[in-house]
Amino acid sequence: MSKQIEQAKTFRALHVKGDPVVLYNIWDPGSAKAVAAAGAKAIATGSWPVAAAFGFADGEKIPLDLALDNIRRIVAAVDLPVTIDLEGGYGVEPAAVAATAMRALEAGAVGFNFEDQVVGGSGLHDIAVQVKRIAAIKEAVDASGIPAYINARTDIFLKAKPDEHSPELLDHAIERAGAYEQAGATGFFAPGLGDERLIEKLCAATALPVNIIALAHVPPRRRLAELGVSRISYGPVPYRKMAAWLEDQARQAISG
Repeated sequence: MSKQIEQAKTFRALHVKGDPVVLYNIWDPGSAKAVAAAGAKAIATGSWPVAAAFGFADGEKIPLDLALDNIRRIVAAVDLPVTIDLEGGYGVEPAAVAATAMRALEAGAVGFNFEDQVVGGSGLHDIAVQVKRIAAIKEAVDASGIPAYINARTDIFLKAKPDEHSPELLDHAIERAGAYEQAGATGFFAPGLGDERLIEKLCAATALPVNIIALAHVPPRRRLAELGVSRISYGPVPYRKMAAWLEDQARQAISG
């Protein structure tokens, strides 16, 4: 059994309802090694920090070749499972996103975030469209022989302010979770969602492990565990804190 297959199985097993795996998102080999040294069980990139670290804006502005070379270097730098944020898969058609997923596997990744917003456009892909895209990734994963983790992300809650998160939005999210599960998703990612009641209902309504981002308005880790969350990630937060610290330290050195 190859190391990548073993790591993929290990990564899947980390997603436990009520005992969430914490993924403190990184952007390059150096940050990956720092997080690994802190005791992380797995390594996850975030599209925003990776793009920012290379001087690009988020939204698939960083060239895919560069993003994948970065993953190869990260995989080589740490002895942990590595999952990549693939955004919208650098394409719209199922064949295009499947090809992107396959290239990520070839680079050593054992999981992907795959979102349903229209990158470079507005709104979300229709459920029927997104289901075909997820199914294509699942076919690519199955063909590879590597049981990679497909973290199907919905941007429903990021498209609305937290005080606009309603039971109706949750119903839409649950509908997408069910459809994405049938298409082959391994997990369901609801970034932006922070309301305790809605998180608990989402975790109860889907068999998929639920991923929440630890933003300022989101409950702490212990409470998320009680609500049934299986995965907590940090998105752009670590990079933004690091950049703010670096700027402050530089300002003191320059002005001092």
